[in-house]
Amino acid sequence: MEKKREYYFDNAKFILILLVVFGHFIQPFIQDNKLMMTLYQFVYSFHMPAFILVAGYFAKGFKKEGYIKKTAKKLLIPYLIFQLLYTIYYYFLYKGENLLFEIFNPQWSLWFLISMFCWNVMLYLFTKFSYKWSITISILIGIAIGYLPFIGNYLSLSRTFVFFPLFLLGYYVKKEHFTILKRPAFQIGSWVLLFAILIGYYFVPEFNTGWLLGSKSYEYLNQENIGGLIRLAIYLISFLTTFAFFAIIPKKQYFFTSWGTHTFYVYLLHGFVIKYFRHSEWLDVIKETNSILLLALATLLLTFLLSSKLIRAISQPLIELRTSILKRSFLNEKQRGFRY
Repeated sequence: MEKKREYYFDNAKFILILLVVFGHFIQPFIQDNKLMMTLYQFVYSFHMPAFILVAGYFAKGFKKEGYIKKTAKKLLIPYLIFQLLYTIYYYFLYKGENLLFEIFNPQWSLWFLISMFCWNVMLYLFTKFSYKWSITISILIGIAIGYLPFIGNYLSLSRTFVFFPLFLLGYYVKKEHFTILKRPAFQIGSWVLLFAILIGYYFVPEFNTGWLLGSKSYEYLNQENIGGLIRLAIYLISFLTTFAFFAIIPKKQYFFTSWGTHTFYVYLLHGFVIKYFRHSEWLDVIKETNSILLLALATLLLTFLLSSKLIRAISQPLIELRTSILKRSFLNEKQRGFRY
Protein backbone atom coordinates (compact mmCIF):
# COMPACT_ATOMS: atom_id res chain seq x y z
CA MET A 1 0.00 0.00 0.00
CA GLU A 2 2.82 2.38 0.82
CA LYS A 3 4.41 1.90 -2.59
CA LYS A 4 1.09 2.47 -4.32
CA ARG A 5 0.53 5.64 -2.35
CA GLU A 6 3.94 6.94 -3.29
CA TYR A 7 3.41 6.08 -6.95
CA TYR A 8 0.05 7.81 -6.82
CA PHE A 9 1.48 11.12 -5.60
CA ASP A 10 4.52 10.88 -7.86
CA ASN A 11 2.18 10.38 -10.83
CA ALA A 12 0.13 13.36 -9.72
CA LYS A 13 3.16 15.61 -9.30
CA PHE A 14 4.58 14.64 -12.69
CA ILE A 15 1.32 15.43 -14.47
CA LEU A 16 0.99 18.68 -12.53
CA ILE A 17 4.49 19.87 -13.41
CA LEU A 18 3.75 19.02 -17.04
CA LEU A 19 0.69 21.25 -16.82
CA VAL A 20 2.73 24.03 -15.18
CA VAL A 21 5.24 24.00 -18.04
CA PHE A 22 2.52 23.64 -20.67
CA GLY A 23 0.57 26.55 -19.19
CA HIS A 24 3.65 28.76 -19.33
CA PHE A 25 4.37 27.71 -22.92
CA ILE A 26 0.90 28.56 -24.22
CA GLN A 27 0.43 31.81 -22.27
CA PRO A 28 1.72 34.10 -25.07
CA PHE A 29 -0.90 32.71 -27.48
CA ILE A 30 -4.06 32.77 -25.40
CA GLN A 31 -5.30 36.21 -26.50
CA ASP A 32 -5.39 35.21 -30.17
CA ASN A 33 -6.48 31.58 -29.87
CA LYS A 34 -9.74 30.60 -28.20
CA LEU A 35 -8.75 26.96 -27.77
CA MET A 36 -5.46 27.86 -26.08
CA MET A 37 -7.26 30.35 -23.85
CA THR A 38 -9.71 27.62 -22.85
CA LEU A 39 -6.94 25.14 -22.07
CA TYR A 40 -5.04 27.82 -20.14
CA GLN A 41 -8.02 28.69 -17.96
CA PHE A 42 -8.86 25.03 -17.43
CA VAL A 43 -5.31 24.12 -16.40
CA TYR A 44 -4.98 27.11 -14.10
CA SER A 45 -8.19 26.12 -12.32
CA PHE A 46 -6.46 23.22 -10.60
CA HIS A 47 -2.77 22.70 -11.40
CA MET A 48 -1.36 24.99 -8.69
CA PRO A 49 -4.24 24.31 -6.24
CA ALA A 50 -3.51 20.59 -6.59
CA PHE A 51 0.23 21.13 -6.12
CA ILE A 52 -0.49 23.21 -3.02
CA LEU A 53 -2.90 20.63 -1.61
CA VAL A 54 -0.24 17.92 -1.98
CA ALA A 55 2.28 20.17 -0.24
CA GLY A 56 -0.13 20.60 2.65
CA TYR A 57 -0.73 16.85 2.80
CA PHE A 58 2.99 16.24 3.33
CA ALA A 59 3.28 19.01 5.94
CA LYS A 60 1.72 16.92 8.71
CA GLY A 61 5.02 16.77 10.58
CA PHE A 62 5.35 20.53 10.95
CA LYS A 63 5.43 20.27 14.77
CA LYS A 64 8.53 18.07 14.76
CA GLU A 65 11.69 19.62 16.12
CA GLY A 66 13.72 21.33 13.43
CA TYR A 67 10.94 21.18 10.83
CA ILE A 68 10.74 24.93 10.21
CA LYS A 69 14.51 25.27 10.09
CA LYS A 70 14.68 22.46 7.54
CA THR A 71 11.84 23.99 5.53
CA ALA A 72 13.54 27.40 5.54
CA LYS A 73 16.74 25.84 4.24
CA LYS A 74 14.86 23.94 1.56
CA LEU A 75 12.80 26.90 0.34
CA LEU A 76 14.26 30.26 1.30
CA ILE A 77 17.90 29.67 0.40
CA PRO A 78 17.04 28.40 -3.12
CA TYR A 79 14.66 31.35 -3.38
CA LEU A 80 17.48 33.83 -2.72
CA ILE A 81 19.82 32.03 -5.11
CA PHE A 82 17.31 31.86 -7.96
CA GLN A 83 16.00 35.35 -7.29
CA LEU A 84 19.52 36.58 -8.00
CA LEU A 85 20.02 34.26 -10.99
CA TYR A 86 16.74 35.26 -12.61
CA THR A 87 17.43 38.95 -11.98
CA ILE A 88 20.76 38.69 -13.79
CA TYR A 89 19.28 36.50 -16.53
CA TYR A 90 16.44 38.94 -17.22
CA TYR A 91 18.90 41.83 -17.31
CA PHE A 92 20.78 40.25 -20.21
CA LEU A 93 17.66 38.79 -21.85
CA TYR A 94 15.70 42.03 -21.96
CA LYS A 95 18.77 44.20 -22.69
CA GLY A 96 18.41 47.62 -21.18
CA GLU A 97 16.50 46.86 -18.00
CA ASN A 98 18.02 48.05 -14.76
CA LEU A 99 19.89 45.40 -12.84
CA LEU A 100 17.80 45.62 -9.68
CA PHE A 101 17.79 42.82 -7.14
CA GLU A 102 14.50 43.04 -5.25
CA ILE A 103 14.61 40.46 -2.51
CA PHE A 104 10.96 40.88 -1.49
CA ASN A 105 9.47 40.98 -4.98
CA PRO A 106 9.74 37.39 -6.26
CA GLN A 107 10.65 36.83 -9.87
CA TRP A 108 7.87 35.09 -11.79
CA SER A 109 7.26 31.57 -10.44
CA LEU A 110 9.48 32.00 -7.36
CA TRP A 111 6.45 33.25 -5.44
CA PHE A 112 5.67 29.62 -4.66
CA LEU A 113 8.76 29.21 -2.48
CA ILE A 114 7.95 32.20 -0.27
CA SER A 115 4.30 31.25 0.01
CA MET A 116 5.16 27.63 0.79
CA PHE A 117 7.33 28.69 3.70
CA CYS A 118 4.60 31.02 4.99
CA TRP A 119 1.96 28.28 4.71
CA ASN A 120 4.03 25.97 6.87
CA VAL A 121 4.46 28.67 9.51
CA MET A 122 0.76 29.57 9.39
CA LEU A 123 -0.15 26.00 10.34
CA TYR A 124 0.99 26.72 13.90
CA LEU A 125 -1.84 29.24 14.26
CA PHE A 126 -4.62 27.73 12.17
CA THR A 127 -4.35 24.20 13.54
CA LYS A 128 -5.22 25.51 17.00
CA PHE A 129 -8.84 25.58 15.83
CA SER A 130 -11.05 22.77 14.60
CA TYR A 131 -10.61 21.95 10.93
CA LYS A 132 -14.03 23.39 10.07
CA TRP A 133 -13.25 26.73 11.65
CA SER A 134 -9.69 26.95 10.38
CA ILE A 135 -10.64 26.20 6.77
CA THR A 136 -13.62 28.57 6.93
CA ILE A 137 -11.51 31.38 8.39
CA SER A 138 -8.75 30.82 5.79
CA ILE A 139 -11.31 31.08 2.97
CA LEU A 140 -12.81 34.26 4.43
CA ILE A 141 -9.33 35.79 4.71
CA GLY A 142 -8.56 34.71 1.14
CA ILE A 143 -11.71 36.49 -0.01
CA ALA A 144 -11.19 39.59 2.14
CA ILE A 145 -7.56 40.09 1.13
CA GLY A 146 -8.62 40.97 -2.40
CA TYR A 147 -10.30 44.15 -1.16
CA LEU A 148 -6.91 45.60 -0.18
CA PRO A 149 -5.89 47.70 -3.20
CA PHE A 150 -2.18 47.47 -2.41
CA ILE A 151 -2.09 43.66 -2.19
CA GLY A 152 -0.05 42.05 -4.93
CA ASN A 153 3.24 40.36 -5.68
CA TYR A 154 5.26 41.91 -2.86
CA LEU A 155 6.37 39.04 -0.60
CA SER A 156 3.79 37.01 -2.52
CA LEU A 157 1.24 38.26 0.01
CA SER A 158 -1.85 37.94 -2.18
CA ARG A 159 -1.14 34.38 -3.33
CA THR A 160 -0.10 33.35 0.16
CA PHE A 161 -3.51 34.18 1.60
CA VAL A 162 -5.57 33.29 -1.49
CA PHE A 163 -4.10 29.78 -1.85
CA PHE A 164 -3.64 28.98 1.82
CA PRO A 165 -7.08 27.26 2.10
CA LEU A 166 -5.82 24.61 -0.36
CA PHE A 167 -2.67 24.04 1.68
CA LEU A 168 -4.67 23.85 4.90
CA LEU A 169 -7.18 21.47 3.34
CA GLY A 170 -4.29 19.29 2.19
CA TYR A 171 -2.98 19.19 5.74
CA TYR A 172 -6.33 17.89 7.02
CA VAL A 173 -6.91 15.42 4.19
CA LYS A 174 -6.07 11.82 5.05
CA LYS A 175 -4.97 8.90 2.94
CA GLU A 176 -8.42 7.32 3.08
CA HIS A 177 -9.92 10.43 1.47
CA PHE A 178 -7.80 9.85 -1.62
CA THR A 179 -8.82 6.18 -1.53
CA ILE A 180 -12.48 7.19 -1.62
CA LEU A 181 -11.81 9.30 -4.70
CA LYS A 182 -10.64 6.19 -6.53
CA ARG A 183 -14.10 4.61 -6.38
CA PRO A 184 -15.57 4.09 -9.87
CA ALA A 185 -18.49 6.44 -9.25
CA PHE A 186 -16.16 9.27 -8.23
CA GLN A 187 -13.85 8.63 -11.16
CA ILE A 188 -16.66 8.69 -13.71
CA GLY A 189 -18.15 11.78 -12.09
CA SER A 190 -14.75 13.47 -12.10
CA TRP A 191 -14.24 12.92 -15.83
CA VAL A 192 -17.69 14.35 -16.50
CA LEU A 193 -17.05 17.33 -14.21
CA LEU A 194 -13.67 18.17 -15.73
CA PHE A 195 -15.06 17.92 -19.26
CA ALA A 196 -18.05 20.12 -18.33
CA ILE A 197 -15.80 22.80 -16.81
CA LEU A 198 -13.50 22.67 -19.85
CA ILE A 199 -16.49 23.22 -22.15
CA GLY A 200 -17.81 25.89 -19.81
CA TYR A 201 -14.60 27.89 -20.05
CA TYR A 202 -14.87 27.83 -23.84
CA PHE A 203 -18.22 29.61 -23.71
CA VAL A 204 -17.44 32.08 -20.90
CA PRO A 205 -17.03 35.50 -22.56
CA GLU A 206 -14.02 37.68 -21.66
CA PHE A 207 -13.12 35.94 -18.42
CA ASN A 208 -10.08 37.65 -16.87
CA THR A 209 -7.42 35.00 -16.22
CA GLY A 210 -6.11 37.14 -13.37
CA TRP A 211 -8.81 35.60 -11.18
CA LEU A 212 -7.08 32.24 -11.45
CA LEU A 213 -3.62 33.57 -10.51
CA GLY A 214 -4.58 34.84 -7.07
CA SER A 215 -2.06 37.66 -7.31
CA LYS A 216 -4.24 40.72 -7.97
CA SER A 217 -6.58 42.87 -5.92
CA TYR A 218 -10.22 43.26 -6.90
CA GLU A 219 -9.52 46.88 -7.78
CA TYR A 220 -6.87 45.77 -10.27
CA LEU A 221 -9.34 43.27 -11.74
CA ASN A 222 -12.01 46.01 -12.01
CA GLN A 223 -14.43 44.24 -9.67
CA GLU A 224 -14.19 46.18 -6.41
CA ASN A 225 -17.81 45.46 -5.46
CA ILE A 226 -18.45 41.81 -6.29
CA GLY A 227 -14.86 40.62 -6.27
CA GLY A 228 -15.46 38.57 -3.14
CA LEU A 229 -18.30 36.62 -4.77
CA ILE A 230 -16.21 35.94 -7.85
CA ARG A 231 -13.32 34.67 -5.73
CA LEU A 232 -15.72 32.45 -3.81
CA ALA A 233 -16.86 30.98 -7.14
CA ILE A 234 -13.22 30.47 -8.15
CA TYR A 235 -12.61 28.66 -4.85
CA LEU A 236 -15.54 26.34 -5.60
CA ILE A 237 -14.21 25.57 -9.08
CA SER A 238 -10.68 25.03 -7.73
CA PHE A 239 -11.84 22.65 -5.00
CA LEU A 240 -14.00 20.64 -7.39
CA THR A 241 -11.44 20.39 -10.18
CA THR A 242 -8.60 19.63 -7.77
CA PHE A 243 -10.37 16.65 -6.22
CA ALA A 244 -11.60 15.55 -9.65
CA PHE A 245 -7.98 15.62 -10.81
CA PHE A 246 -6.86 13.40 -7.92
CA ALA A 247 -9.73 11.00 -8.65
CA ILE A 248 -8.43 10.24 -12.15
CA ILE A 249 -4.73 9.91 -11.30
CA PRO A 250 -3.45 6.32 -11.69
CA LYS A 251 -1.95 4.52 -8.68
CA LYS A 252 0.38 2.17 -10.55
CA GLN A 253 4.00 2.76 -11.44
CA TYR A 254 4.71 3.95 -14.99
CA PHE A 255 7.79 5.00 -16.95
CA PHE A 256 7.17 8.62 -15.93
CA THR A 257 6.48 7.98 -12.22
CA SER A 258 10.04 8.59 -11.07
CA TRP A 259 10.02 11.98 -12.79
CA GLY A 260 7.41 13.04 -10.28
CA THR A 261 10.13 13.04 -7.61
CA HIS A 262 12.07 15.79 -9.42
CA THR A 263 9.36 18.41 -9.88
CA PHE A 264 11.21 20.98 -7.75
CA TYR A 265 14.03 21.01 -10.29
CA VAL A 266 11.65 21.44 -13.21
CA TYR A 267 9.75 24.18 -11.42
CA LEU A 268 12.84 26.25 -10.63
CA LEU A 269 14.65 25.75 -13.93
CA HIS A 270 11.99 25.83 -16.61
CA GLY A 271 11.59 29.59 -16.35
CA PHE A 272 14.96 30.16 -18.01
CA VAL A 273 13.80 28.30 -21.11
CA ILE A 274 10.26 29.70 -21.13
CA LYS A 275 11.43 33.31 -20.88
CA TYR A 276 13.97 32.76 -23.66
CA PHE A 277 11.27 31.16 -25.80
CA ARG A 278 8.99 34.15 -25.31
CA HIS A 279 11.71 36.47 -26.63
CA SER A 280 12.92 34.32 -29.51
CA GLU A 281 11.94 33.82 -33.14
CA TRP A 282 10.33 30.52 -32.15
CA LEU A 283 7.44 32.50 -30.72
CA ASP A 284 6.57 33.83 -34.19
CA VAL A 285 6.92 30.36 -35.70
CA ILE A 286 4.38 28.93 -33.27
CA LYS A 287 2.06 31.91 -33.77
CA GLU A 288 2.01 31.23 -37.50
CA THR A 289 1.08 27.59 -37.02
CA ASN A 290 -0.94 27.84 -33.79
CA SER A 291 0.26 24.32 -33.10
CA ILE A 292 -0.78 23.07 -29.68
CA LEU A 293 0.87 19.77 -30.57
CA LEU A 294 4.29 21.43 -30.96
CA LEU A 295 3.89 23.16 -27.60
CA ALA A 296 2.83 19.90 -25.97
CA LEU A 297 5.89 18.17 -27.44
CA ALA A 298 8.14 20.99 -26.24
CA THR A 299 6.59 20.60 -22.79
CA LEU A 300 7.39 16.89 -22.68
CA LEU A 301 10.95 17.36 -23.91
CA LEU A 302 11.70 20.20 -21.50
CA THR A 303 10.24 18.35 -18.53
CA PHE A 304 12.21 15.24 -19.43
CA LEU A 305 15.43 17.25 -19.87
CA LEU A 306 15.12 19.11 -16.58
CA SER A 307 14.30 15.85 -14.78
CA SER A 308 17.37 14.13 -16.19
CA LYS A 309 20.22 13.05 -13.98
CA LEU A 310 22.70 15.30 -15.79
CA ILE A 311 20.72 18.49 -15.21
CA ARG A 312 19.98 17.53 -11.63
CA ALA A 313 23.65 16.80 -10.97
CA ILE A 314 24.64 20.21 -12.32
CA SER A 315 21.92 22.17 -10.53
CA GLN A 316 21.73 20.24 -7.25
CA PRO A 317 24.29 22.49 -5.47
CA LEU A 318 22.03 25.48 -6.19
CA ILE A 319 18.72 23.77 -5.41
CA GLU A 320 19.54 21.35 -2.60
CA LEU A 321 22.89 22.82 -1.50
CA ARG A 322 24.61 19.46 -1.85
CA THR A 323 26.40 17.36 -4.45
CA SER A 324 25.22 13.83 -3.73
CA ILE A 325 24.30 13.08 -7.38
CA LEU A 326 27.75 14.05 -8.61
CA LYS A 327 29.40 12.06 -5.83
CA ARG A 328 27.36 8.95 -6.57
CA SER A 329 28.15 9.22 -10.26
CA PHE A 330 31.84 9.62 -9.51
CA LEU A 331 31.84 6.61 -7.18
CA ASN A 332 29.97 4.49 -9.72
CA GLU A 333 32.47 5.38 -12.42
CA LYS A 334 35.33 4.63 -10.07
CA GLN A 335 33.87 1.23 -9.19
CA ARG A 336 33.37 0.39 -12.86
CA GLY A 337 36.98 1.38 -13.46
CA PHE A 338 38.11 -1.08 -10.80
CA ARG A 339 36.11 -3.87 -12.45
CA TYR A 340 37.84 -3.23 -15.75
